[in-house]
Amino acid sequence: MRNILLLGAGKSSHVLIKYLLGNAIAENWQVTVADISLEAAQANVGNHPAGRVIALDINNAQQREKTIKAADLIISLLPPALHLFAAKDCLQFRKHLVTASYVSPEMKALHNDAAGNGLIFLNECGLDPGIDHMSAMQIIDSVHQAGGKITEFRSYTGGLIAPESNNNPWGYKFTWNPRNVILAGQGTAKYLHGGKTKEVPYKDLFSHTEKISVSGVGILEGYPNRDSLSYISLYGLEGISTMLRGTLRYEGFCRAWNVFVQLGYTDDNTRIADSEKLTYAALTERLLPKNLHEKTLVERLAEFCGEKIDSDVMKKIQWSGVLNDEIIGLHNATPAQALQNLLEKKWKLKKGDKDMIVMQHLFKIRNPKSETRNLISSLVVKGDDAVDTAMAKTVGLPLGIAAKLILADKIKNRGVMIPVYREIYEPVLEELQKYNIIFGETNQ
Repeated sequence: MRNILLLGAGKSSHVLIKYLLGNAIAENWQVTVADISLEAAQANVGNHPAGRVIALDINNAQQREKTIKAADLIISLLPPALHLFAAKDCLQFRKHLVTASYVSPEMKALHNDAAGNGLIFLNECGLDPGIDHMSAMQIIDSVHQAGGKITEFRSYTGGLIAPESNNNPWGYKFTWNPRNVILAGQGTAKYLHGGKTKEVPYKDLFSHTEKISVSGVGILEGYPNRDSLSYISLYGLEGISTMLRGTLRYEGFCRAWNVFVQLGYTDDNTRIADSEKLTYAALTERLLPKNLHEKTLVERLAEFCGEKIDSDVMKKIQWSGVLNDEIIGLHNATPAQALQNLLEKKWKLKKGDKDMIVMQHLFKIRNPKSETRNLISSLVVKGDDAVDTAMAKTVGLPLGIAAKLILADKIKNRGVMIPVYREIYEPVLEELQKYNIIFGETNQ
């Protein structure tokens, strides 16, 4: 019997756990779900005969090492900064590791050791990053195999609320780690456009958008995400003129979110000494420039934003609650923590809510005869409810399928990697179709 250890039982774990347990009897697996909250783990596993749950504090080295040593493969849904704890133990005890997170420099540094020990440390195997890599590489390899060349590539993904559940001014609710949403985009986004490198600092990111039309969904807005340049070589796209990976939101979201960025509400470094007794209105007052005129808080905020008081942007900001007298109630909080605390109440998925994943790849392709065409590959997935979300499906299922492939010894590459190899993406994408995760393609 092979033992799969899942670290973390948060928002994205439910479908993954259901997949692992659903395959456990046929594959002869024991599935152990470990979380700091035993209740969260138990709620997902239930009374399945192949499942067991344990309470685990990842910072407890002795307990963590004992638990990892007893497993054959570890799937980590921990916050990205904590993956390294698991990775180093996996090296020590020679265990395979799968995550949905970006490859950090520290993780990348383990490549030679992992490969030397015959181990697979497969990262970026969720939605974005994950399905985006696999679906793009399937097309890229096909084009290259036919003797063609990709001259432009843009890829966008958004975790959105489905239209039928879209009942707040922002058009957004949390379907994954709220902290990651609040801090999204921090750093400098880098991409290639028309042969020229573009760098967008965080302060300008949410005003650096473009409109993206998705069939069956409508017009969305996209902004650049992280470092797109690093994927040129990983995708085998040397010589490409445009390379951009981005994030999708409903129209109007970015302009309003930019108000929080400019105010400093997404700052996660500065501590607010009296945050436990401070109101959100008082914090907003602190973050605004000093008051030189006799104006109300809402008037001054509108002036700061360059908006009219009754604009759509101001409606979103006022609805969020940052102008209200609600007490923050968190000790020594950062502005980002205060904002997260507020929005977790406002953007919470309700029982009947459905979320939606939208992904679109846009290719410009030149064939061997130097003829060009545009190829659009799109994916739209809706969740079933607030538990079996589209986000949980598209993050969890690739992880589970990859784990099955590794334990069946069907992946021959070794070391720290992402799923850009045919031996990974072909079977994963094929099985995802059984769950209605299917891309549609159009040529223009």
